[in-house]
Amino acid sequence: MTPGNNGASTPEDDDPFGYLYADGQANGAQPPSGGGYGYPNSVSRVRAVGERKYGQQQPQQQTAQYGQYGQPPTVPQQQGAYGQPNANYAAPENFGGPPTGRQQPTPGGGGRGRGPNTKGLLIGAVAVVAAVVIGIAVAMANGDSDTGDNDSAGGQTSSAPSASESASPSASSTGEEETAELPTIDAKALSLGGSAALASDVEGADAAGGTYVGNLNQVGNSVTWTVNGIPSKGTYTLFAHYSAAGEDQSMTLTVNGKTFGSKFNLGNFAHAADGDFAKGWTKTYSWPTLTKGTNTISISCQDGDKCNVLLDQLYLKAGQVKN
Repeated sequence: MTPGNNGASTPEDDDPFGYLYADGQANGAQPPSGGGYGYPNSVSRVRAVGERKYGQQQPQQQTAQYGQYGQPPTVPQQQGAYGQPNANYAAPENFGGPPTGRQQPTPGGGGRGRGPNTKGLLIGAVAVVAAVVIGIAVAMANGDSDTGDNDSAGGQTSSAPSASESASPSASSTGEEETAELPTIDAKALSLGGSAALASDVEGADAAGGTYVGNLNQVGNSVTWTVNGIPSKGTYTLFAHYSAAGEDQSMTLTVNGKTFGSKFNLGNFAHAADGDFAKGWTKTYSWPTLTKGTNTISISCQDGDKCNVLLDQLYLKAGQVKN
């Protein structure tokens, strides 16, 4: 290529921006026409909001044209009033995406956006409250009935013995045993064994005529009582009225042929001096088990026993008592 003007095929003619330079303008370079500013056939597609629905074919967009070089561009359309579409705003669906508006849940439907089943929760809560109220009402009704029973009895609690109390007989036992008159026997009615004998020399005996059984202080001597009329099987208290002076005494108790307990205690509870039997009268007791009807009770002097006592009377009481 030679220096100088080589005609219309000069580089500045090929340069789309040659019209910007002084030498290009001197050579007749002109700004391009027929399109957007600076680039031929450039377009700007702008669509107003709401003009196109998702999934539909897009209508032709307006082309915002700009003026020639040195001329002010066309003033874009101003935003319309509130709620009107703006021509300069390109809706998101213009780019092919799905609509961005929030979907409203269909009433009664089960799709996305459905809230919690508040109706079911409310029904469950009401059912629980109703069950609690019914339970309280039943409890209060039962309490009122119990209170009424106590009021009809004068407001006093029952004094009936419990199962554990009735298992142990007492002086206040109820039934036939309490009302029945249990047998009592004096010395004269007792069966004597060995060399035991009746006497009345010592004062203080409760038996009729002051009679008592003496001479029991030898092995093999005894008194026996055949008891009739025991109302029922159970525990009874056997009392003995006797006199002991000085040292405590003890003998063997036999009920229906079997030894009961270790020894029948005949202590000197009156604290009488040795030999002073007139001041030594007292009583003792034991709690044997008797059968209904007839029973045989014996007090005897056996090996190892201390039998220096005067015995004048035996009697029974129902249950385990001390007086």
